[in-house]
Amino acid sequence: MAESKILGPDGKPIERHALYEPQTAHYGHLQRELQTHPTRGLTPTKLAAILDRAENGDLLSQFDLFEDMEEKDGHIAAELGKRRRAALVDWSIDPPDNPSAAEQKAAAELTELVAEIADFEDVLFDVTDAIGKGFACLEIEWHKVGPYHVPRHITHRPQSWFTLHRGQRQQLRLRTGSTDADGIVGERLWPFGWITHVHKAKSGYLERTAMFRALVWPYLFKNYSVGDLAEFLEIYGIPVRIGKYPHGASDKEKTTLLRALVGIGHNAAGIIPEGMQLEFMDAARGDPEAFRLMIEWCERTQSKVILGATLTSSADGKSSTNALGNVHNEVRKDLRDSDIRQLGSTLTRDLLYPLAALNGLAPGGMRRAPVFSFKTREREDLTAYADALPKLVAIGMQIPVQWAQEELGIPQPEEGQAVLQAPATPAANGPAHFAAHTRFLPAAGADVPNRPQNPAQAFYKTLPAAALSAQPAAFAENPQPDPLQEAIDEAAQDWQPAMQPMLQPLLDALERARTQGQSAQEFLAALPQLLQDMDASALQRTLDALTFAARAAGVAGLRGDAADEGRA
Repeated sequence: MAESKILGPDGKPIERHALYEPQTAHYGHLQRELQTHPTRGLTPTKLAAILDRAENGDLLSQFDLFEDMEEKDGHIAAELGKRRRAALVDWSIDPPDNPSAAEQKAAAELTELVAEIADFEDVLFDVTDAIGKGFACLEIEWHKVGPYHVPRHITHRPQSWFTLHRGQRQQLRLRTGSTDADGIVGERLWPFGWITHVHKAKSGYLERTAMFRALVWPYLFKNYSVGDLAEFLEIYGIPVRIGKYPHGASDKEKTTLLRALVGIGHNAAGIIPEGMQLEFMDAARGDPEAFRLMIEWCERTQSKVILGATLTSSADGKSSTNALGNVHNEVRKDLRDSDIRQLGSTLTRDLLYPLAALNGLAPGGMRRAPVFSFKTREREDLTAYADALPKLVAIGMQIPVQWAQEELGIPQPEEGQAVLQAPATPAANGPAHFAAHTRFLPAAGADVPNRPQNPAQAFYKTLPAAALSAQPAAFAENPQPDPLQEAIDEAAQDWQPAMQPMLQPLLDALERARTQGQSAQEFLAALPQLLQDMDASALQRTLDALTFAARAAGVAGLRGDAADEGRA
């Protein structure tokens, strides 16, 4: 048998014929096998026998049982569907750690090849069949498209097609009905020909690690309870119908009466001979609560086994709170993350590496092959990061831009790609606005007029001249004179003498507090008395003059504008 120079995941050369035909092409008997449906007439004794045979290597009945359970039990189908579909998240193909330029290019090329596989989403879903049944085998049929070897079909094969060999390590083999030269039953699965995903719900031998093994007994008990409930409803939910016939009635007359009773039960209509009577008795009374409790217990147990909790599948209105539901949802996320980690390892080994090796994209072998990974990180709260990052940067923390974008799920922009820009901050109100807020400050280093040296004057002297006189560059460029503001500025040049009578009592109180060592509480207690001593008449006259000047300037400007419009 011809061998290639390409090595499989086990380090042995692959067989060339594995690239041209599927392994099962010569075993038509597997295609013709029919399901045995072991759930029909399932009893505890029969179920125990099925599990015992599986532990001895006969997996056929156990996996037929698993198929029936998933098909017949709606609760199992729904919960398992949630678990399996939770793993169908976005995926990526990443280069190995510290990749070279060639390895990065190989990862990008493999991403395109995998994305072109027909019905790849179905392939991912089929691989998750191992979550419930312990393992799943998908057969790869290769073909060549241009220079590339790519999968033509990836087909899920039933677990009943396989058998187990217990050696130094358990081995899944195709159930061909033959033995090899070493006397081992079945045929070894061809490298590069299969995606073989083993998914463990618990540790141990493969035939006992399937999650469905923990579901078989709740399924059986629930099946009994549902049957008992149906029988209960049939007996206790329908009123008893009694027919009375006269003495000496013939067998034919009795048969006619019985037929009438049956017809009335199904059709609500019938005829009987004259002289016969029909009576309807009240339905027998009973309580179906015991059956309902048993069914609910079985379904809660199934939910716990599959999803790890119950509140992600149902709510009873008693113990189901939003907080507890969130906790249970986090448990389900933990299961999802565990599932996809196992799936990623299998797809890297059995799909990605063969695809890379056959197309010359894995020169470093399995060790440096690209990795199939799933994206499960949820995007962080943009609001929290927008508030925290500027503060962290302000205190000197060095934060890589790439890390922040990955955390927030914001991709790096491509070269030349349009990006959002922060809007320019407009100037407040131009130079007039700045002048209005600085005009009334004393000149740097100058004393307050008409007052001897005091702490307030000393404070003003400490202010640097540039801080009080400088204006922003934006205001210095092309200043536009404001006639109204100029008039107000000219009228307000004597503001300090006008303020002096009102502020003098406060300045005197401050000086006394300083020299006498008053506390803050004592100074605050004296403030109401200071209001009576403050003379605001000079300030009032100044403000009146300013108001009159502003109004006069405004009226004059309006009239001038109107005259200009009339002349125009």
